[in-house]
Amino acid sequence: MTDFQHGMVWLVGAGPGDPELLTRKAERLIGEATVVFHDALVGPGIVEMAAPSARLVNVGKRSGRHSKDQATIDGLIVEAALAGEKVVRLKGGDPGIFGRATEELVACRAAGIAIRICPGVTAASAASARLGASLTLRGLARKLTFVTAHARSGECLDLDWERLADPDATLAVYMGKAAAGEVSARLIAAGLPASTPVALVESASLPAERHFHTTLGLLPLAARTALGDGPALLLIGEAMARPVDEAPEENAATAPLRLVLRD
Repeated sequence: MTDFQHGMVWLVGAGPGDPELLTRKAERLIGEATVVFHDALVGPGIVEMAAPSARLVNVGKRSGRHSKDQATIDGLIVEAALAGEKVVRLKGGDPGIFGRATEELVACRAAGIAIRICPGVTAASAASARLGASLTLRGLARKLTFVTAHARSGECLDLDWERLADPDATLAVYMGKAAAGEVSARLIAAGLPASTPVALVESASLPAERHFHTTLGLLPLAARTALGDGPALLLIGEAMARPVDEAPEENAATAPLRLVLRD
């Protein structure tokens, strides 16, 4: 393949963490890179796919613990490409979904650097797959909305809660653990019933993955008491109403812990 030249940048989606969920293209690009700038949430099994001679640079970007600001990351990517490196910017999930891809695209294009995107499996898709559920459901969930609950410290979430409180949609809230209380209160105040089903998935696709089923009214309690330190996704809507005992069979030794909270 000749689509990865020296002095070029690829934004590569690392998916939710399971190396087997990488695209074949992503695996190839990682292996061809001479330098890989990777996020903190990218699993070691994926980073280890880089060539032994490749330079690996952890640029942080984990909520609340950013080791480098975005401008610094942009500068490092541009500097490496101008030096003739084959640059992979490895991002958890899909680069185009809450991955701040635009800033890096703009920085590279302003410097005259060729930059392309290799998509990845986003967390909502991985989470629903592990639940054995569909994000959409004919007649009940005809829309799918992705939002991020990340906000600056001390700031309220600036979201259109009236539009998000749609009983005919599935709402996927990325980085929703810390904001679960506000998400619950705002959606209920906007008219979404407190009985609306919610699934919480922590560390989707990883060995430490855990699932929790509850309702919108009990979401704050579930997020506060049942989640650990891993990244968590909230899936809200009637498509998540499948009873827990209908989940696919799993090996008892490796099955994720589940907590069910219902009104």
